[in-house]
Amino acid sequence: MRTAILIAALFGLLIASGWFVVSTWVHLGEGPMPTFLIVALAAGVGFSLLIGCGLMALTFYSSRHGYDDEAGRQREANDND
Repeated sequence: MRTAILIAALFGLLIASGWFVVSTWVHLGEGPMPTFLIVALAAGVGFSLLIGCGLMALTFYSSRHGYDDEAGRQREANDND
């Protein structure tokens, strides 16, 4: 019963937020987006992708080259004490 109430509440929030987004979009969407905003949006998305891909590459590099192994051994040694 709790799960059904939780799911109903979450769907209610989803519907309310969707209504808010659509109504705001309709009221504010009067014309095309200016060029400087398109450039700013593209720069923000590009920077976010660059940072995200770079951090994931560092994570995979660290994992594949064994840099995480030393930290794991130290934790196991402390747990056994």
